[in-house]
Amino acid sequence: MTRPLLVIDGLAAGYGEAAVLSGISLTIEEGRTLALLGRNGTGKTTLVDTIAGLTTHHAGRIHLLGQDITRLRADRRAAAGIGWVPQERNIFKSLTVEENLTAIARSGPWTLKRVFAMFPRLEERRRNLGNQLSGGEQQMLAVGRALMVNPRLLLLDEPLEGLAPIIVDELLAALRQIVRSEGISAIIIEQKARKILPLSDDALILDRGSIVHHGSSAELLVNDDVMAEHLAVSRIGTSA
Repeated sequence: MTRPLLVIDGLAAGYGEAAVLSGISLTIEEGRTLALLGRNGTGKTTLVDTIAGLTTHHAGRIHLLGQDITRLRADRRAAAGIGWVPQERNIFKSLTVEENLTAIARSGPWTLKRVFAMFPRLEERRRNLGNQLSGGEQQMLAVGRALMVNPRLLLLDEPLEGLAPIIVDELLAALRQIVRSEGISAIIIEQKARKILPLSDDALILDRGSIVHHGSSAELLVNDDVMAEHLAVSRIGTSA
């Protein structure tokens, strides 16, 4: 039987006095993954950053496994079970791959050996510095580093952006294993909805900082009207 992992109630947040999000309420059950969708500038990154503890809180509450984390610092949220892969990746470029992975590691099932098994490219480059990696390898490292904190909830902000097709396929395969075989809950922001919806259980669309659609990913995949209205995605469109 699943239980609520993340519960957000009446959340308003932003940067300084400017509120980007308003009235956000959602629940993610353990073992389920949410695709977070919407056009550019609708508040997707702000929502993920707010869950990670990096924005200004205006109203509402955030609970993780029943613990109120609304006022916790970002490092305390990581310790509580949140792993974060920002759009900028934020790897330590002056450290080796292995040092990046072990610098913030926490005890649990995800170890250096398991991350290297998932991303063999990283094991091959374990002694390379972060700035010696390709963009795709840096993204793999960012995901691997988030796994090394042994999270209950993984936040990924456009993990496929700007990557070569072969790397996109490798990352999608890894994400599928993480959320399906390993059962880690995740919130994944992605512009190309049709790539990420098959990996997720539920989908949420933001517009102007508010929720305009929330339902199953499978249903959204076949709902051409909602995809076209809120995501500018057609069944045969290149943005799908």
